[in-house]
Amino acid sequence: MLKSRLQTIIIKKERLIRIKENTTMNNIYDARQHLKYVFIISAILIAIASLVTSNSLIEKLADEEREKVKIWAGAAQALIKSDDPEIIKLSLNILESNTTIPALLCDENNQIVYQKNMTLPEKNSESFLSNKIEELTKKNKSISIELEDGTNQYIYYDDSIFLKHLIIFPYIQLSVVFVFILIAFFALDSTKKAEQNKVWVGLSKETAHQLGTPISSLIAWVEYLRLKNNIDEHLLSEMAKDVKRLEIIAERFSKIGSNPEPLPVCINDSIRLAIEYVGARISPKVKISIELPDEPVFVQINDSLFAWVIENLVKNAVDAMEGQGQLNIKLGLTRKNACIDVSDTGKGLSKSKFKTIFSPGYTTKARGWGLGLSLVKRIIESYHGGKIFVKCSEIGRGTTFRIELRKSRK
Repeated sequence: MLKSRLQTIIIKKERLIRIKENTTMNNIYDARQHLKYVFIISAILIAIASLVTSNSLIEKLADEEREKVKIWAGAAQALIKSDDPEIIKLSLNILESNTTIPALLCDENNQIVYQKNMTLPEKNSESFLSNKIEELTKKNKSISIELEDGTNQYIYYDDSIFLKHLIIFPYIQLSVVFVFILIAFFALDSTKKAEQNKVWVGLSKETAHQLGTPISSLIAWVEYLRLKNNIDEHLLSEMAKDVKRLEIIAERFSKIGSNPEPLPVCINDSIRLAIEYVGARISPKVKISIELPDEPVFVQINDSLFAWVIENLVKNAVDAMEGQGQLNIKLGLTRKNACIDVSDTGKGLSKSKFKTIFSPGYTTKARGWGLGLSLVKRIIESYHGGKIFVKCSEIGRGTTFRIELRKSRK
């Protein structure tokens, strides 16, 4: 009695520890997601601040250039009106000092009197200047010069080369910063994935290695017991099946990190056999239906690893349904792909968890390490070149996972 109570207490403590560990892992992944959003928002705010600052400088410089053009217009007017040599000399100096702002001086009929800082084409220069007047009229408001005879002349001007460069510079700067941010983001992401891959491979190889010795020992014990006449042959057969199953599990782990050669396999049979195996080991309250096409569908896969994927998805669905509900497996076809949908009637997922659920360590269960779906994703995408994703899910109604694999010929 005391021993039973102690075992119950130990189990409860282990469960509490596991819940705490899983909660910590989930918090870590949520924090990472939040950091991504903070990073993106910060980059957007920096970009907005840079554009606002640049636009402010551009407006000030544009106003300053307009004032320079007004001074240039005043010098042109003084040059026309005055006979004083000093004023004429000063006006000419002012007119010649403009070396950056393109300008056109025109009469009331838009006939060009004088142009400055414009490169004219060798042919059709008049047509070019006429079009330029229309362009400059839309860009900047002209400056009027009143002459002694009551007529007016007008100065049309363009932004200086410096101002034009300043206008596009913030966008070039932001583009460069954005590219560097992308490079840094992908570099960090690649480093994280590389570290995760090393952990996966090391853990898998070590697991396969550790399983090898006891499996060999169990095989020897089964063969030894067969030599005994008083041992139930049915029990020995069941033991042999379980040992064989352990060999398959060890083989699967040994293939993680290697590059197992995929072969053309009838995926109809692979799904059926995987469901037959796992179906006998789940709650009888879970009803399983399989919908397969009549014709065989061949896909390049490693059969052992693919069966592991189906088993993990089924176990995940059974956990989500808490041991009772409806599980549907459907094999559909597109022009290029075979699509396997695994649907349950469990508690469902929010859209924010559609990608997070495949992260290593993420789990919603009180017991478990959150490696099943991560392993499934790795097997499908890294080893088979396929895709796996949450096709749809609704809280309280269930979830559908979809696997897409490219079809092949037999």
